Amino acid sequence: MFEPRQYVADNGDVLNYRLLKPADYNPQDYDASKKYPLVVFLHGAGERGQDNTAQLKHCLAEFCRPERRKAYPCYVLAPQCPTGQKWVDLDWSQDEPAYPEAVSRPLELTLELVDSMLADAAIDNRQVLIAGLSMGGYGTWDALLRRPKLFAAGIPICGGGDAARAAALTEIPIWCFHGEKDAVVPPQRSREMIDAIRAAGGSPRYTEYPGVQHDSWTRTFANDETFEWLFAQRK
Repeated sequence: MFEPRQYVADNGDVLNYRLLKPADYNPQDYDASKKYPLVVFLHGAGERGQDNTAQLKHCLAEFCRPERRKAYPCYVLAPQCPTGQKWVDLDWSQDEPAYPEAVSRPLELTLELVDSMLADAAIDNRQVLIAGLSMGGYGTWDALLRRPKLFAAGIPICGGGDAARAAALTEIPIWCFHGEKDAVVPPQRSREMIDAIRAAGGSPRYTEYPGVQHDSWTRTFANDETFEWLFAQRK
């Protein structure tokens, strides 16, 4: 259901991605007045590559369930970060990661692709949503911080972000998830972001699964409440 595609930047850089179209999309019966949400999904480190397939491994099958496609017709964009690169250029192993001023090239290309889709496709620019897991959780936080006016909501899962800039996120609906026993990305990364947004006056949601290790994404996207919340958000 996810069509393989490529985005080619002006300088020739290529971003592989997959695109799920709304269930009721029909190019022969195009209605220019009909607009759909766009969900950007950022995968984890293990799904990097050039095959334009590995990024479909986690969570995205949940968007293909018939009842979900009927209830939430939308575009789902699943870019693939190339091998050796990251959604955010930082050292995850550091106790206090140094968040870069510059956006990573894969995330920059993803945001360029989103902008091009908003210009050309039947997307509701009031309902651009983003979610991601692990490395993609870091990417979700970073995308929200860099483009707070673009996104209507975000679901960062077992990632982390730059808490010093959290005041930029007080107006964006955010639901963050993490496993209490995560030994890959410490739950403190999510707690710091949530605490910083709340201290700045925001009201993000935070779910920490007791006893759960790194995989906090499977149960998150298997939960109907996640979909209900996400698609209820609109600028």
